[in-house]
Amino acid sequence: MKKRTILTISDVPFSPSGVGGQTKYMIEAMLRTGKYKFISLGGAIKHKEYKPIRTEEWGEDWVTFPVDGYGNQEILRSIIRNHKPDILWFMTDPRFWEWLWLMEHEIRPHVPMIYYHVWDNYPYPDFNKFSYESNDLVATISKVTDDIVKTVAPNVESIYVPHSVETRIFKKYSSEEIQKFAKQGFGEDFDFSKKIFFWNNRNARRKQSGSLIFWFKEFLDIVGHENACLVMHTDIHDEHGQDLQKISDYLNLGNGQIRFSTNKVDQKTLAMMYNMSDCTINISDAEGFGLATLESLACETPILVNMTGGLQEQVTDGKNWFGVGVHPTSRAIIGSQTIPYIREDRLSSEVVVNALLELYNMPREKIEKLGKMGREHVMKNYNFEDYGKKWDEVLTMVIEKHGSWENRKNYKAWECREVL
Repeated sequence: MKKRTILTISDVPFSPSGVGGQTKYMIEAMLRTGKYKFISLGGAIKHKEYKPIRTEEWGEDWVTFPVDGYGNQEILRSIIRNHKPDILWFMTDPRFWEWLWLMEHEIRPHVPMIYYHVWDNYPYPDFNKFSYESNDLVATISKVTDDIVKTVAPNVESIYVPHSVETRIFKKYSSEEIQKFAKQGFGEDFDFSKKIFFWNNRNARRKQSGSLIFWFKEFLDIVGHENACLVMHTDIHDEHGQDLQKISDYLNLGNGQIRFSTNKVDQKTLAMMYNMSDCTINISDAEGFGLATLESLACETPILVNMTGGLQEQVTDGKNWFGVGVHPTSRAIIGSQTIPYIREDRLSSEVVVNALLELYNMPREKIEKLGKMGREHVMKNYNFEDYGKKWDEVLTMVIEKHGSWENRKNYKAWECREVL
């Protein structure tokens, strides 16, 4: 059987970003079926060189071309003309794809387009209608996004395909392994008698990194600075965020209350960080999905999250809870020239400190129970096997329903309107 060629555009699939990781998961799962081969335009980082990348395992079945940004119209025209892909699959924030949708009339007569999409919050973004309608199918990452696409563009087919994690790596490890890792990585003085909170996120405005440090200090003032620790895995000097070291110094948190992890690490190391923690925190004011909390649950570590975006569906299945969900204290409408309106779900120090206290006072047995239930939630609703099966079903359906090139179907570059 002839292998179908899928062209992907995203972050470099080998990069540590969530977009890159999910693209890699999808591609490798599809390659294992033996039904597909992939050409990837890998962007979002500054490349040292621009030679095509091939892996030892997949050879010519997966070739990645490094590009600046996410490429451009000329690069895409060349790739499509020379490789004749059966599907164009692309992922990340819609603000990066205006150039792509503007050439829809060139691409879609030959190749169906699948957009893997997430949107952080309501109100319904009617201004995205054109973008959604420029695709043959929109795959949605969260339940919030799925409702938004179905409401804003009901004529476009959409399918819910949530993120997944590699549960063979993100899992529970033995206490001996965890303690050895923590002391090697954070020093012999790392104290497991403390309640350990973990934060793994980009140091950016909406992630509320600075607020968390201020609020954690309020929490420590109540329980005692010797009784809890916050480990923050991030770039403390990110140009899009705050200087977290200066905040920590200002608040006199230099005695082990805050520990920074700033080096890029592999998945196993990250899994060990979740394992050594009692809780993983994400209090972003907007969050499309929140991959770190899903990884945490897979490691049987409960989560403390803002009830916004995709975080809501991780912390509860509607019946059971897998940590603490904090409802927004206020909701502000913000925006820009390209995104006229979107909601920020903001928290207050009081509700965050109370949530930290709830977890601090929680018996160890209950934390362990929440963690075990959290992993069951991941294995049932976000497991890697179903993720692969779902993408195989989606790609197969699009190929059979829409075809490509000589057998392209169900696409019209025109429409009839009655003029009165």
